[in-house]
Amino acid sequence: MIARLTSAFFVSQLTRRLFADGGFASVLRSGAEAAGAVYVVTRMRDGTIQLYGPASQTHVAEDGERRFMAEQVEDEAALGARMEREARFDPDYWLVEIETATPERYLDIVAV
Repeated sequence: MIARLTSAFFVSQLTRRLFADGGFASVLRSGAEAAGAVYVVTRMRDGTIQLYGPASQTHVAEDGERRFMAEQVEDEAALGARMEREARFDPDYWLVEIETATPERYLDIVAV
């Protein structure tokens, strides 16, 4: 079995990589340090947002890397509602906001 990075370590390396590349990242919600689900919201310069959540079990990477799937959110209200539902289901999740035009450079995104 391949060991997986803790959620805290993953979020830390994600934010550091973005800052090193001249981007921006902010941890909006800290979850369980070891195994909290990680959600990432990207903000584009035109104001649009995209939410990436953990990929389903059918897309688990054999190398232990975290994979993400895009989720539909139309605006801030939809994002807030989605995260409220997640908090009721799993209060230990992380939410990280990043500003980049190329989220696939930082996240392993699977196509649905």
